[in-house]
Amino acid sequence: MSLPNTYLALLLEDEKPAREHLAAAINMHPQLALVDAVATCQEALDSLGKHQPDILISDLGLPDGHGVKVIREAKRLYPNIEVLVVTTYADEEHVVEALEAGASGYLLKRQAFETLGEAIITLMRGESAISPEVARFLLKRFNQPEKQAEPKTESPLTAREHEVLKWIAKGYSYDEIAAILDVSANTIRTHIRSVYKKLSVNSRSEAVFEATNLGIISLND
Repeated sequence: MSLPNTYLALLLEDEKPAREHLAAAINMHPQLALVDAVATCQEALDSLGKHQPDILISDLGLPDGHGVKVIREAKRLYPNIEVLVVTTYADEEHVVEALEAGASGYLLKRQAFETLGEAIITLMRGESAISPEVARFLLKRFNQPEKQAEPKTESPLTAREHEVLKWIAKGYSYDEIAAILDVSANTIRTHIRSVYKKLSVNSRSEAVFEATNLGIISLND
């Protein structure tokens, strides 16, 4: 399935030089358009009331609060919106809180300054956009034996949803999974939305994490 001509992006970053740099990276990409670039949580919430972006790019530490509250509101208003965190925080508390709120990508600023445009497109394709440091942390967390639960007698997922989630856990994009299963990418997105609802999650990363903890899937499969 081909990508739309243009994705609309909302940028939340309080530091002016960083905001201008990231805004320029978005505007320079031929498939991206910046609908707004704001400096505070309140400005972001106001902007979400006026615009319906395809993706929110958000810092976490902001002058008037935590970016997580903006992420949660964005997902409430627009369940299909993608969220990319761009921040200096790489610790467990911030990463897990952002993913649980609905973020589907997490980049450290030094990487985002160079790769933001392509990272956004990668995320919109259904692939991962995560800084290597964060990815290593998540893999380590996934591989802790004590985090694994005994498999449930009955999984809440259908056989096809289970299959799709396993491919997602292996890092495949929606288009790649669609080709493997010989269905449309929209069908894959429908399965993923059903998985989110059944597992009470808001992002691919959180779905994999929750399913692993519940014993529904194993990263060693």
